[in-house]
Amino acid sequence: MGALYRRCVPLLAVFLLALSVGCGKPSAPEEAGYTVTDAQGRAVAFEEKPVRILDYGLWLDDIVLGMLPPERLVGIDHMADDPNSSNIVDIAEGITEKINHPSAERVLALHPDVVFLDADIDAGPAQTLPELGIRVVACKKPHNAEELRAAVRLVAAALGEAEKGEALVWLFDAERAALAGRLTEVPPDARKTVIVISMSPTYGSRGGLFDGLCGMAGVTNGAAEIGLTAGQSLTKEHIVAVNPDFLIVPVWNNHGSYDIEKFNRTYLDDPALQTVRAIRDRQIYRPHEGYIYNASQDMIFGAQDIAHAAYGDIVPLPVHRHLSVVEGLAR
Repeated sequence: MGALYRRCVPLLAVFLLALSVGCGKPSAPEEAGYTVTDAQGRAVAFEEKPVRILDYGLWLDDIVLGMLPPERLVGIDHMADDPNSSNIVDIAEGITEKINHPSAERVLALHPDVVFLDADIDAGPAQTLPELGIRVVACKKPHNAEELRAAVRLVAAALGEAEKGEALVWLFDAERAALAGRLTEVPPDARKTVIVISMSPTYGSRGGLFDGLCGMAGVTNGAAEIGLTAGQSLTKEHIVAVNPDFLIVPVWNNHGSYDIEKFNRTYLDDPALQTVRAIRDRQIYRPHEGYIYNASQDMIFGAQDIAHAAYGDIVPLPVHRHLSVVEGLAR
């Protein structure tokens, strides 16, 4: 049933996309230009659809690859081929250029028609690249379903692919509805509390991406429950205060060069934490970080991963999933 569902949902989305185009929905001729307003409020003009795409960030790579084939990307995030951090490893293998906040000179050498970047963390390039004649669209990194839809629609509009953007949003919403349906089997008094231990100690705060995933997963985010907000770090004292049912620990190892288990043992072996329910009962979960740290349409699989950790096979474990309306890329 699960395999059939994964095959049918992308096909239905493509059918809806074709139907929307075939029902007389007006579209501009390809030679006509268009303008989008990015997340920083800047109007960005396009004479035609961009062909050569560059993204600053894995989450943006995922969104673009949800609508376009990989040959349209002139570079991809340097972590895209790391199996611990990415869910598009096989796609990334076919893209030669791996980037990590490249210099302006390197960007110029790639001759992109548009660069998508994170409005919050890439403010410098957002200012300097347009001065060099490079078209830039700043996007707000989403933390929840509503913000995800807005990000996909902005990227789609800039690509001149609004219909594909709507089809991708439809896929996301269908997966989200399916997860919510499975979670109806979990009674309210059986809902669990989680704490995420991260290399970024502020990751689990209220209103952030992890908090949004917990909402979709039907679990309580312990850090948000005790009031941690953006910029506030999780401490060991916070973990004791929450006393979570299970802990999520990181698996990132920078292509095998970092001893992540040594980092995890500073928590799991700490004598002061041995009375914490999750550690005492050995309810320690190592997720697929390509889902729970990636703010693309694939965030739904992060929520599914968390829900599987909490409630077992009521929610199946997502494996090798990537939402795309591109033929051959949907999984």
